[in-house]
Amino acid sequence: MLLPTDLLGAWDLHRTVHDHRAGVEGVVTGTTTLTEVTQDEVRWDESGVMTFDGRTTTVSRTLVLRRTSIGAEDRAGGGWTVHFSDGRVFHDWVWGTSVAHACAPDDYTGAFDGDQDRWTVRWKARGPAKDYRLDSVLTRPRP
Repeated sequence: MLLPTDLLGAWDLHRTVHDHRAGVEGVVTGTTTLTEVTQDEVRWDESGVMTFDGRTTTVSRTLVLRRTSIGAEDRAGGGWTVHFSDGRVFHDWVWGTSVAHACAPDDYTGAFDGDQDRWTVRWKARGPAKDYRLDSVLTRPRP
């Protein structure tokens, strides 16, 4: 299991977007940077260019990963939670298994997997308002 602190640094981002409801696909290319703010908090910054349904636009987002167990005995591991930039909880950080984000009226399920050189983030959103899949591949930049 990898922790956010195992993934610090810059990553090349390649994300495919499959909007099943609209019948269109797109891609996001850019960078993701994980920066240690404190030993209990990591900032996740994404920026890039999205090409979707014939249009191209710049995109960005910031997430904050916070250690949920802050006792001295938990410094080597402990749980982590992913938060939106405004502080709302997004989901637990669970490596290699499914996570969920309840956002009525739709349901989001995701998964993180990989290693310290290449990892993936996958999300599916299904419900009355959405039906899409995001597949992100993050790789260490080549020297």
